[in-house]
Amino acid sequence: MKKAFFLVLFFMLLAGINLTSYSQVLEGPPRDGVYDKTAITQVQPIPYPYLREADIIWTKRIWRVLDMREKMNQPFYFPEKPQNNWRSLVTIIMDGLKEGTITAYAGESDQFLVPLTYKELTDKLETHDTVKLPRPDNPDVMFDTVIPNHFDPSNVKRLNIKEDFYFDRQRSVFEVRILGICPVVDVMDKNTGEKRFEKPLFWIYFPECRNLFAKNELFNLKNGSAGRMSYDDVFMKRMFASYIYKEENVYDRSIKEYAVGTDALLEAEKAKTTLFDFEQNLWEY
Repeated sequence: MKKAFFLVLFFMLLAGINLTSYSQVLEGPPRDGVYDKTAITQVQPIPYPYLREADIIWTKRIWRVLDMREKMNQPFYFPEKPQNNWRSLVTIIMDGLKEGTITAYAGESDQFLVPLTYKELTDKLETHDTVKLPRPDNPDVMFDTVIPNHFDPSNVKRLNIKEDFYFDRQRSVFEVRILGICPVVDVMDKNTGEKRFEKPLFWIYFPECRNLFAKNELFNLKNGSAGRMSYDDVFMKRMFASYIYKEENVYDRSIKEYAVGTDALLEAEKAKTTLFDFEQNLWEY
Protein backbone atom coordinates (compact mmCIF):
# COMPACT_ATOMS: atom_id res chain seq x y z
CA MET A 1 0.00 0.00 0.00
CA LYS A 2 2.82 2.35 0.91
CA LYS A 3 4.63 1.41 -2.32
CA ALA A 4 1.59 2.34 -4.41
CA PHE A 5 1.24 5.62 -2.52
CA PHE A 6 4.87 6.56 -3.18
CA LEU A 7 4.49 5.69 -6.89
CA VAL A 8 1.45 7.97 -7.22
CA LEU A 9 3.30 10.76 -5.37
CA PHE A 10 6.33 10.28 -7.68
CA PHE A 11 4.29 10.55 -10.85
CA MET A 12 2.47 13.63 -9.55
CA LEU A 13 5.83 15.26 -8.86
CA LEU A 14 7.02 14.47 -12.39
CA ALA A 15 3.84 15.94 -13.84
CA GLY A 16 4.36 19.16 -11.84
CA ILE A 17 7.93 19.46 -13.09
CA ASN A 18 6.76 19.05 -16.69
CA LEU A 19 4.06 21.69 -16.28
CA THR A 20 6.59 24.10 -14.77
CA SER A 21 9.02 23.55 -17.64
CA TYR A 22 6.29 24.09 -20.24
CA SER A 23 5.08 27.28 -18.56
CA GLN A 24 8.54 28.82 -19.03
CA VAL A 25 8.45 28.39 -22.82
CA LEU A 26 7.43 31.61 -24.63
CA GLU A 27 4.81 31.18 -27.35
CA GLY A 28 5.90 34.37 -29.10
CA PRO A 29 8.60 37.06 -29.00
CA PRO A 30 9.28 38.81 -25.68
CA ARG A 31 7.11 41.81 -24.86
CA ASP A 32 9.03 45.00 -25.64
CA GLY A 33 7.56 46.97 -22.74
CA VAL A 34 5.83 46.59 -19.39
CA TYR A 35 2.31 46.04 -20.77
CA ASP A 36 0.50 44.98 -23.95
CA LYS A 37 -0.78 47.88 -26.04
CA THR A 38 -4.24 46.70 -27.09
CA ALA A 39 -6.37 49.81 -26.54
CA ILE A 40 -5.07 51.67 -29.60
CA THR A 41 -6.11 48.85 -31.94
CA GLN A 42 -9.72 49.16 -30.75
CA VAL A 43 -10.02 52.93 -31.16
CA GLN A 44 -12.60 54.28 -33.59
CA PRO A 45 -12.54 57.89 -34.82
CA ILE A 46 -15.27 60.17 -33.54
CA PRO A 47 -17.75 60.56 -36.45
CA TYR A 48 -18.34 63.96 -37.97
CA PRO A 49 -21.64 65.66 -37.09
CA TYR A 50 -24.22 65.69 -39.87
CA LEU A 51 -24.31 68.92 -41.91
CA ARG A 52 -27.20 70.22 -43.98
CA GLU A 53 -26.48 72.45 -46.95
CA ALA A 54 -29.15 74.89 -45.78
CA ASP A 55 -27.39 75.33 -42.42
CA ILE A 56 -23.99 76.28 -43.89
CA ILE A 57 -24.15 80.04 -44.36
CA TRP A 58 -20.42 80.75 -44.83
CA THR A 59 -17.38 78.76 -46.02
CA LYS A 60 -13.77 79.46 -46.95
CA ARG A 61 -11.24 77.04 -48.40
CA ILE A 62 -7.66 77.21 -47.17
CA TRP A 63 -4.46 75.45 -48.19
CA ARG A 64 -1.63 75.32 -45.67
CA VAL A 65 1.87 73.86 -45.28
CA LEU A 66 2.86 71.63 -42.36
CA ASP A 67 6.66 71.65 -42.16
CA MET A 68 7.78 68.58 -40.21
CA ARG A 69 11.18 70.14 -39.51
CA GLU A 70 9.57 72.54 -37.03
CA LYS A 71 9.95 71.44 -33.41
CA MET A 72 6.20 71.11 -32.78
CA ASN A 73 5.78 68.97 -35.90
CA GLN A 74 8.76 66.64 -35.42
CA PRO A 75 6.59 63.78 -34.04
CA PHE A 76 5.06 63.56 -37.54
CA TYR A 77 8.50 62.89 -39.07
CA PHE A 78 10.18 60.54 -36.61
CA PRO A 79 11.11 57.73 -36.41
CA GLU A 80 12.77 57.56 -39.80
CA LYS A 81 12.69 53.75 -39.57
CA PRO A 82 9.70 51.94 -37.98
CA GLN A 83 10.31 50.48 -34.53
CA ASN A 84 8.03 48.73 -32.03
CA ASN A 85 4.80 49.59 -33.91
CA TRP A 86 5.85 53.25 -33.93
CA ARG A 87 5.92 54.77 -37.41
CA SER A 88 6.11 58.18 -39.00
CA LEU A 89 3.04 59.65 -40.66
CA VAL A 90 4.29 59.16 -44.24
CA THR A 91 5.26 55.55 -43.46
CA ILE A 92 1.74 54.92 -42.14
CA ILE A 93 0.26 56.45 -45.29
CA MET A 94 2.44 54.32 -47.57
CA ASP A 95 1.61 51.15 -45.61
CA GLY A 96 -2.10 52.00 -45.81
CA LEU A 97 -1.83 52.47 -49.58
CA LYS A 98 -0.04 49.13 -49.89
CA GLU A 99 -2.72 47.36 -47.83
CA GLY A 100 -5.48 49.01 -49.87
CA THR A 101 -7.21 50.63 -46.88
CA ILE A 102 -6.82 54.14 -48.35
CA THR A 103 -6.56 55.54 -51.87
CA ALA A 104 -3.98 57.83 -53.47
CA TYR A 105 -4.95 60.44 -56.04
CA ALA A 106 -2.76 62.08 -58.67
CA GLY A 107 -0.78 64.97 -57.18
CA GLU A 108 -1.32 67.39 -60.08
CA SER A 109 -4.82 68.19 -58.80
CA ASP A 110 -6.23 68.38 -55.27
CA GLN A 111 -9.76 67.49 -56.35
CA PHE A 112 -9.36 63.70 -55.88
CA LEU A 113 -10.24 62.98 -59.49
CA VAL A 114 -7.63 60.45 -60.64
CA PRO A 115 -7.14 57.46 -58.27
CA LEU A 116 -3.86 55.57 -58.46
CA THR A 117 -3.16 51.92 -57.75
CA TYR A 118 -0.24 51.11 -55.46
CA LYS A 119 1.75 49.80 -58.45
CA GLU A 120 1.12 52.99 -60.43
CA LEU A 121 2.11 55.08 -57.42
CA THR A 122 5.37 53.24 -56.71
CA ASP A 123 6.33 53.43 -60.39
CA LYS A 124 5.69 57.16 -60.27
CA LEU A 125 7.66 57.71 -57.06
CA GLU A 126 10.65 55.60 -58.10
CA THR A 127 13.54 57.51 -59.66
CA HIS A 128 16.47 56.26 -61.71
CA ASP A 129 20.13 57.26 -61.90
CA THR A 130 22.38 56.51 -64.86
CA VAL A 131 25.97 55.69 -63.94
CA LYS A 132 28.95 54.39 -65.89
CA LEU A 133 30.45 51.08 -64.76
CA PRO A 134 33.32 48.99 -66.20
CA ARG A 135 32.41 45.81 -68.00
CA PRO A 136 33.23 42.65 -66.01
CA ASP A 137 34.99 41.02 -68.95
CA ASN A 138 36.78 44.18 -70.07
CA PRO A 139 37.35 46.79 -67.31
CA ASP A 140 38.70 49.31 -69.82
CA VAL A 141 35.28 49.61 -71.48
CA MET A 142 32.59 51.59 -69.64
CA PHE A 143 28.85 51.13 -70.11
CA ASP A 144 25.77 52.97 -68.84
CA THR A 145 23.78 51.30 -66.05
CA VAL A 146 20.40 52.40 -64.73
CA ILE A 147 20.10 52.12 -60.95
CA PRO A 148 16.57 52.44 -59.47
CA ASN A 149 16.05 54.53 -56.34
CA HIS A 150 13.10 53.34 -54.29
CA PHE A 151 10.90 55.86 -52.51
CA ASP A 152 12.09 56.76 -49.02
CA PRO A 153 9.40 58.23 -46.69
CA SER A 154 12.10 60.17 -44.80
CA ASN A 155 12.59 62.37 -47.88
CA VAL A 156 9.16 63.92 -47.26
CA LYS A 157 9.59 66.88 -44.93
CA ARG A 158 6.46 68.88 -45.74
CA LEU A 159 2.74 68.23 -46.09
CA ASN A 160 0.19 70.31 -47.96
CA ILE A 161 -3.20 70.36 -46.24
CA LYS A 162 -6.49 71.30 -47.87
CA GLU A 163 -9.31 72.27 -45.53
CA ASP A 164 -12.67 74.04 -45.35
CA PHE A 165 -13.74 76.50 -42.66
CA TYR A 166 -17.51 76.85 -42.25
CA PHE A 167 -20.20 78.24 -39.97
CA ASP A 168 -23.11 75.94 -39.06
CA ARG A 169 -26.08 78.02 -37.93
CA GLN A 170 -27.99 74.93 -36.74
CA ARG A 171 -25.40 74.24 -34.03
CA SER A 172 -24.00 77.81 -33.94
CA VAL A 173 -20.41 76.63 -34.37
CA PHE A 174 -17.46 77.81 -36.45
CA GLU A 175 -15.44 74.74 -37.40
CA VAL A 176 -12.85 73.43 -39.83
CA ARG A 177 -12.55 70.07 -41.58
CA ILE A 178 -9.44 68.74 -43.25
CA LEU A 179 -10.21 67.40 -46.71
CA GLY A 180 -6.88 66.19 -48.03
CA ILE A 181 -3.18 65.73 -47.30
CA CYS A 182 -0.38 65.81 -49.86
CA PRO A 183 3.24 64.76 -49.14
CA VAL A 184 5.78 67.11 -50.75
CA VAL A 185 9.46 66.47 -51.55
CA ASP A 186 12.25 68.82 -52.58
CA VAL A 187 13.76 68.15 -56.01
CA MET A 188 17.50 68.83 -55.79
CA ASP A 189 19.99 69.67 -58.52
CA LYS A 190 22.36 66.69 -58.85
CA ASN A 191 25.29 68.91 -59.83
CA THR A 192 25.02 71.75 -57.32
CA GLY A 193 22.98 70.08 -54.58
CA GLU A 194 20.68 73.09 -54.42
CA LYS A 195 16.91 72.95 -54.25
CA ARG A 196 15.22 73.38 -57.63
CA PHE A 197 11.52 73.15 -56.80
CA GLU A 198 8.93 71.40 -54.62
CA LYS A 199 7.10 68.38 -56.01
CA PRO A 200 3.68 67.27 -54.67
CA LEU A 201 3.59 63.46 -54.76
CA PHE A 202 -0.08 62.51 -54.34
CA TRP A 203 -3.22 63.44 -52.41
CA ILE A 204 -5.13 61.33 -49.92
CA TYR A 205 -8.71 61.97 -48.79
CA PHE A 206 -8.53 62.70 -45.06
CA PRO A 207 -12.00 61.38 -44.00
CA GLU A 208 -11.08 58.05 -45.60
CA CYS A 209 -7.82 57.95 -43.62
CA ARG A 210 -9.24 58.71 -40.18
CA ASN A 211 -9.75 55.07 -39.22
CA LEU A 212 -6.12 54.33 -40.14
CA PHE A 213 -4.78 57.37 -38.28
CA ALA A 214 -6.87 56.58 -35.17
CA LYS A 215 -5.12 53.20 -34.81
CA ASN A 216 -1.58 54.59 -34.91
CA GLU A 217 0.06 56.42 -32.05
CA LEU A 218 2.08 59.58 -32.33
CA PHE A 219 4.90 60.22 -29.89
CA ASN A 220 3.57 62.31 -27.01
CA LEU A 221 6.15 64.94 -26.06
CA LYS A 222 4.73 65.16 -22.52
CA ASN A 223 3.63 61.65 -21.48
CA GLY A 224 5.65 59.44 -23.83
CA SER A 225 3.97 56.28 -25.07
CA ALA A 226 1.50 56.34 -22.13
CA GLY A 227 -0.27 59.36 -23.62
CA ARG A 228 -2.17 57.23 -26.19
CA MET A 229 -2.45 60.13 -28.63
CA SER A 230 -3.27 59.05 -32.16
CA TYR A 231 -2.62 60.87 -35.41
CA ASP A 232 -6.36 61.43 -35.77
CA ASP A 233 -6.43 63.14 -32.36
CA VAL A 234 -3.61 65.48 -33.36
CA PHE A 235 -5.28 66.52 -36.61
CA MET A 236 -8.73 66.94 -35.08
CA LYS A 237 -7.36 68.96 -32.14
CA ARG A 238 -5.17 71.05 -34.48
CA MET A 239 -2.03 70.27 -32.50
CA PHE A 240 0.43 71.23 -35.22
CA ALA A 241 2.17 74.32 -36.55
CA SER A 242 1.53 75.48 -40.10
CA TYR A 243 1.22 78.50 -42.36
CA ILE A 244 -1.24 79.35 -45.14
CA TYR A 245 0.05 79.32 -48.71
CA LYS A 246 -3.28 79.78 -50.51
CA GLU A 247 -6.85 80.85 -49.84
CA GLU A 248 -9.67 80.59 -52.32
CA ASN A 249 -9.83 83.64 -54.58
CA VAL A 250 -11.26 84.72 -57.89
CA TYR A 251 -7.87 84.33 -59.62
CA ASP A 252 -7.25 80.85 -58.16
CA ARG A 253 -3.65 81.77 -57.37
CA SER A 254 -1.44 81.02 -54.39
CA ILE A 255 0.26 83.66 -52.26
CA LYS A 256 3.70 83.07 -53.80
CA GLU A 257 2.35 84.04 -57.21
CA TYR A 258 1.90 87.66 -56.18
CA ALA A 259 4.09 88.05 -53.08
CA VAL A 260 7.54 86.86 -52.06
CA GLY A 261 9.68 86.89 -48.95
CA THR A 262 8.36 88.95 -46.06
CA ASP A 263 5.35 90.08 -48.08
CA ALA A 264 4.28 86.45 -48.55
CA LEU A 265 4.52 85.82 -44.80
CA LEU A 266 2.45 88.93 -44.12
CA GLU A 267 -0.20 87.80 -46.62
CA ALA A 268 -0.37 84.39 -44.92
CA GLU A 269 -0.73 86.05 -41.54
CA LYS A 270 -3.42 88.34 -42.96
CA ALA A 271 -5.44 85.33 -44.17
CA LYS A 272 -5.11 83.74 -40.73
CA THR A 273 -6.20 86.96 -39.00
CA THR A 274 -9.22 87.27 -41.31
CA LEU A 275 -10.48 83.86 -40.18
CA PHE A 276 -9.94 84.77 -36.52
CA ASP A 277 -11.71 88.12 -36.86
CA PHE A 278 -14.66 86.54 -38.67
CA GLU A 279 -15.19 84.07 -35.84
CA GLN A 280 -14.93 86.79 -33.18
CA ASN A 281 -17.39 89.05 -35.01
CA LEU A 282 -20.04 86.30 -35.01
CA TRP A 283 -20.73 86.87 -31.32
CA GLU A 284 -21.59 89.79 -29.08
CA TYR A 285 -19.97 90.14 -25.70
